[in-house]
Amino acid sequence: MTSTDTTPATNTAKTARAVNAANRVSAEQAGRRVEEVLDRLAAGGDRAAAEAAEELVRSLMDFYGSGLARIVRLLSAGAGRRPGGDPLAALLGDELVASLLVLHDLHPEDRDARIARALDSVREHALEVADFDEATGTLELRTGAADSGCGCAAGAGSARQAAEDALACFAPEVRAVDIRTAPAGPPLLQIGKGPGSAPTAARTP
Repeated sequence: MTSTDTTPATNTAKTARAVNAANRVSAEQAGRRVEEVLDRLAAGGDRAAAEAAEELVRSLMDFYGSGLARIVRLLSAGAGRRPGGDPLAALLGDELVASLLVLHDLHPEDRDARIARALDSVREHALEVADFDEATGTLELRTGAADSGCGCAAGAGSARQAAEDALACFAPEVRAVDIRTAPAGPPLLQIGKGPGSAPTAARTP
């Protein structure tokens, strides 16, 4: 997988350029456009469509409101701030904020770095990137063992679900996840006293 410069200074500069581009549309202009669209739908006589549009607007406002509140809380708490550290670290590591940044192409990290962040957020599953298919958007992961430790499908299923949820926030370019579990080692042999003898029970001290 390719790597790019993701130093704090580079991340901040990339985000600043993207934000400046996004600021070309003011809040007043955006609000006026939304009102015009809602008015046109209402004038069209399709009440169901107008109500659906209003519900969509409310849902989007809730989504962005939650994201802005999270940003303010993270910055106010000073999370991730330390001398020489990346001032964006706390924001880039938050699923909600990261999903907003990715949605608007404001996230300063490349796809590979964001995939790594997603997997780090579910590190309990010990997943590693094996390959990524650009054409299909399929991410192949490998893990040393299933969650349950028995090699059953349930463990791989829970790991896949956790990975898909995290990747949906950090790297929506990933459209499918394939997990390959390393084969289990050979079973341990139990040594008895001789042919046909029963295994000796361990003594409790």
